[in-house]
Amino acid sequence: MRTVLWPGRAAARCGAVSAPVRLGLTGGIGSGKSTVAALLAQQGAGVIDADAISRATTAANGTAIPQIRSHFGESFVSEDGALDRERMRQHVFANPQAKKELEAIIHPLVGQAIAEQAQQLASDGKTCIVFDIPLLVESGHWRAKLDRVLVVDCSPETQVQRVGVRSALAAPDVQKIIAAQAPRARRLAAADIVLVNDGISLQELASQVHEIGLQFGL
Repeated sequence: MRTVLWPGRAAARCGAVSAPVRLGLTGGIGSGKSTVAALLAQQGAGVIDADAISRATTAANGTAIPQIRSHFGESFVSEDGALDRERMRQHVFANPQAKKELEAIIHPLVGQAIAEQAQQLASDGKTCIVFDIPLLVESGHWRAKLDRVLVVDCSPETQVQRVGVRSALAAPDVQKIIAAQAPRARRLAAADIVLVNDGISLQELASQVHEIGLQFGL
């Protein structure tokens, strides 16, 4: 399979100087999405990492900590001022509603931080802002905020192999993670551009990312 590129409209859009292209980037675990984000950054794109922002909100003295402390109690905050993740995992397992309560605290803070970073990158003159969002398809609301969606795709067998090597996880454990994410067909259906990262070298991947970047003024 070859990378599917979005013709015409993306190239025309990136010619506008009034606002940068907002490119959503997503892919299943082990697809190589983080590598693609790094390659786009090297090409000059501004990259916003939603996962990193989310983790920062619950790190020591993160913006979510005061609300977590107030809502869940002091026992859910560790001595260093971060979320006690193990205690929260146990609490969510016993009380499924707690996950929604935690998300109601974290998600608005993440959304605000993403908006602030996007505004700063636009002010810096970036022609393309990449929104690296693992749950872009699952969230449901992101598509309307983006000009294009780039999906990094590979076979489930490749996902299992890569994650097994990277994280020392057994195949059944990786398969459970894959099953918990949006189905591959659903991600592909949401894509304007599909980059097939399967059976190619890093050099070949970089070449395809470069070709995609050119569409967005990079």
